[in-house]
Amino acid sequence: MKDLIFDSHAHYDDSAFDEDRDELLTGLRENGVGYVVDVSARPEDLPKVLELSRKYDFMYAAAGFHPTELEGTVPEDMAKIEEALLSPGVVAVGEIGLDYHYEDTDRPLQKEWFTAQIDLAKRKNFPIIVHSRDAAADTLDIVRAENARDAGGVIHCFSYEKEIARQYLDMGFYLGIGGVLTFKNARKLKEVVAYMPLDLLVLETDCPYLAPVPHRGERNNSAYIKYVVSAVAQIKNISEEDVIRAATANTCRMYRIDPGA
Repeated sequence: MKDLIFDSHAHYDDSAFDEDRDELLTGLRENGVGYVVDVSARPEDLPKVLELSRKYDFMYAAAGFHPTELEGTVPEDMAKIEEALLSPGVVAVGEIGLDYHYEDTDRPLQKEWFTAQIDLAKRKNFPIIVHSRDAAADTLDIVRAENARDAGGVIHCFSYEKEIARQYLDMGFYLGIGGVLTFKNARKLKEVVAYMPLDLLVLETDCPYLAPVPHRGERNNSAYIKYVVSAVAQIKNISEEDVIRAATANTCRMYRIDPGA
C-alpha cells in the first residue's frame, strides 16, 4: 500500500475554505494525503477546529492561541484550551509562540501567553506547536527557561538559520517544513533541511497560507504538499517515498497517535 502524507499543520477552519471545505477534504486521499492536524489560532476558532476533527476520521486537532491573536483575551480563556484538550482527537497545544513582525506587537502579552500555554502542555502531557517569527532569541530563551523540551513538539514553519535549528534539534524538537522550501529565496531553509536528520522532519502546509511553487500566491491546501515532498527529496538525495514514510512516522510519533487505531 502506498504511504500517505501527514499534513502536520493546517487551518481548514479558516473562512478561506467556507465554499468548498468538504469537497477539498474528502478528496485529499486521492492526492496522497491521509491525515491532517487542524490547528486553532483564536478562542473563537476552537469549536470549529474540534468539529472538524469529529467530522472527519483522518483529521486531528490542536488547541491554542496564536501570538498575534491575543488582543482581548483574558486569563479565563486558558480554561477553553484546557477543556478542548479533553476532546478526542486533540493531539497538541498550539499554535503558540512569539511573533515580532509587526511594530505594535505587545511582547509582554505574547510572552505571558506563550509561557502559560507551555506550562499547560507540560501539565496535561501534550506536545506543543511553536510559532516563531522575527523572535528567534526570545523564543529560544523561553523554550529553555520553561523546559519546553519536557513537552516536546514542533517548531512550526521553521524560518531561522542552521545554528538555531541545531539548538532545537538538540533538544529533540521536530522542525515543520512547508511551502517556503520551494521558494527561490529560501537558501537558509534549504541549508537547514540538508543539515537536519530526517527523523526530526515533519511536513506541513499551514494552509490556506504559504502555498508552494508552482502555486505560490494562491490559496494553499494539503494536496500541494507533494511539492514540499519533492523539494525535500531533492535536497536530501532520497526518494519521495522515503520522505513520505519518514515524515508520516515522525508526525505520528510527535503527536503520540496511532493513525490506524
